[in-house]
Parts: sequence; C-alpha cells; structure tokens
Amino acid sequence: MKTLALNGGNPVISNAGPHFSWPPITESTTEAVLTQLTKSVSIYNRSGVIAELEDRLKEYFDTKHAVLTSSGTAAVHSAYMSMFIDPGDEVIVPAYTFLATATPLFQLGAVPVLADSDKTGNVSVSDVEAHITDRTTAIMVTHLWGIPADVQALRTLADEHGLALLEDGSHAHGALVDGVKVGAFGNASAFSMNGPKPLSAGEGGFVLTDDDEAYYRVLLHGHYNKRCRSEIPADHPIAAYGVTGMGLKFRIHPLAAAIALDQLGSLDNYLARREVTANYLRQELGHVPGIKFPEIQDGVRPAWYGLPLTYVPEELGGLPIERFHTALLAEGLHEIDRPGSTGPLNQLPLFQDPEPMFPHYSARAEVAYRGGQFPVAEQVWRNTLKLPVWHRLEDLPLIDNYIEGIRKVVDRHTELLG
Repeated sequence: MKTLALNGGNPVISNAGPHFSWPPITESTTEAVLTQLTKSVSIYNRSGVIAELEDRLKEYFDTKHAVLTSSGTAAVHSAYMSMFIDPGDEVIVPAYTFLATATPLFQLGAVPVLADSDKTGNVSVSDVEAHITDRTTAIMVTHLWGIPADVQALRTLADEHGLALLEDGSHAHGALVDGVKVGAFGNASAFSMNGPKPLSAGEGGFVLTDDDEAYYRVLLHGHYNKRCRSEIPADHPIAAYGVTGMGLKFRIHPLAAAIALDQLGSLDNYLARREVTANYLRQELGHVPGIKFPEIQDGVRPAWYGLPLTYVPEELGGLPIERFHTALLAEGLHEIDRPGSTGPLNQLPLFQDPEPMFPHYSARAEVAYRGGQFPVAEQVWRNTLKLPVWHRLEDLPLIDNYIEGIRKVVDRHTELLG
C-alpha cells in the first residue's frame, strides 16, 4: 500500500488546483455582461435586466413577487423587515447556520432565539417548538448545504402558532420538497447569489414572497424613490414614504443581474449534474469507515451547494478530525473543507455579548449565548467535512482521485494515531 503523503509518500493529487471553481463563466455569460455594459450600468427602477431577472425568478420559484438585492445579507434583512418584526420580538433561528441568517435581527432590535439541530445539521422542529413563547413572531429556517430542512413540518408549526415562517435558501436554489421549490414555503424567503452559490451573480441576492404587503415593505426597505413610487399603489397608507423609503439602498448592480440571468438559464442542468456527482460520491464512499452521509428523505431533491461528510472518529480508532483532515490535505485534496463562518452561532462573540456592537442590548440577557448550549449543532459542525459537488463530466477523473485519496487515508489511518 502507498505511504501517506503526510508521512513522506507521494500525494494522490500533485496539481495544486484550484480543483473547483464557480460559477461557470461561459461565452454566453461574457456576452451577457458586455451587452449590458452597452445598455446601462445603473438602473433605478424595475426595468431592463432587473425586471427580466425578477420575472424569471418569479416563474422559476412560482411566487408572486421577487425583488433583487445587493447581497444575500440584504435579502435576509429585508425579509425580516417585511414581517413587521419589532424591537424586543423573538425570532427563532437555527443555531447552526451562516451568521447572516440571524445578524440582521440585531439591526431591528429583535432577539435571535437559537434552536438546536437535528442529526442532519438542519434545525430541529421539536427544538423550534420548545422555544416558542408569547414574544415569538417568526421562525427562520436554513436549508444547510442545499439539503432542505423539514420545511413542511415547520410550515405547519408556524401556522398552528400564528407565526411567520421565513426561509434562508442561500444554499438551496432549485432544491425541491415534494415537487415544490425551497423558497415557496415561507411567508417570505431570502436567497444569496454570492460567488459560490448554486445560482450566482458574483454578488447579489433576492427576496421572494406572495404577500403584497411584504413586497411593499421590501421595496421601502431597500429600493426607495423610483421603484416605490411606481410599484406601491398611490392610495396605500405607506405610499407617501416612497421617496425616502426607510433610507437604505439595497439595489443589485445590473452587471451582476446580467450574470445571474445567464446562469439561471442553465441552473437546472447544473443541478442535475450535481445530483449525479453527489450520488456517485455517496455510492463510492458510502461504506468507507469513518464517514457518513446525510440521509435524503423521499421526495427531497437537494441543490448540493456542498456535500457534507460526517466524520465518525470512533470508527477510526478515535483519530481526531484535525489529524484526519490534515492527512487529506497532504494527499492534495485541497477542496475538502471544514466549515468556518457557517457554524454554531452561540460560539460567536456577537451572540455572546452584542453590547459593544449594539449598546441597546446591554440589558438583554437572552442574547448571551455560550459554547456547549447546543450540543447537537456543535457536534455536527465539529465533525463535518465538506466536499464541492462538481458539475462537469470532464471532472470525473478528479472526482475519482478524491475518492482514492479519502480511501487511502482511511485505509492507513492507524499510522496517524498516537
């Protein structure tokens, strides 16, 4: 058997990479950007490429309204604002998620109430229910790594308690639950189109909703003046605020919208190929000791933003994940990642003591989280390794090299003990 690279052997992959890049920049992408350059690089209203992309998003997700934003964080912020969340209101959010799923709540003076994960890493429905109080106004769900959470159960729970359900679909463009796309279950949903997301604009985001009032508030929150004055009915009570809105500007750049519009036309093809790759990896590595994959329920199609591997150290003699990961990297498997900014929010200083950033939280003991409070989320995160999910047929030899490298380290893991 070959010597581990960490112990002086030859790595499985000698090419330093990168071994994965996203989004695919094709000739049509370049042409779309150059064409938009000749038309306009600043659009103040709902016209041109902005209107075209929003219309395509509405059609794709089967929702009444879509509003583009400058980022996914801005989209989450506007989605919260659209639900009339006031200072002191409680919003239940996953303990394990990307930080921007919850951080806009601080801007609103609301209280992020963290809920633990189930074994998949997505938020636990039972723990969400356990945190509902008379101050709860909304539930936010993330579809982590593009694998849908139990959004139908959360929709039922929200309806039973008269709460808004919000979705952060930033990992999950095109993911399906019983034929319905993620993003269509919530009262409002927010998506990122940041660089590596399944649907990418380079940078950008969008909000989806079927609610007219939520739509008007999203416009007022980040699209003051022309859009508000032309899209909010003149006889609406808040129409008078159209010029100023709420004072923020969250417009997407037209060039970013042009990239996203071009990418959207290929999204389903990309997702289909990602699914083939994810299934192949799960098949080839499914019985390898020390590794487990999340179970995918019937009727669920993930978007496969990433493929999370759960490391099981007891199957490899208690080998620490840090040592295992270092050995994988030494074999040239540079795209195998341990999640960083997507992790347990209770471990971040902002959620432990927000006062230095937001002095009005000085008396809010409920935003004083500590490590160890969310054991499932923290264990899942600690033992997660994430693979990219390739979409091109020509990547198959590279995928096989990654499979070989993982098997090599597992087969010789005893050399890493002690």
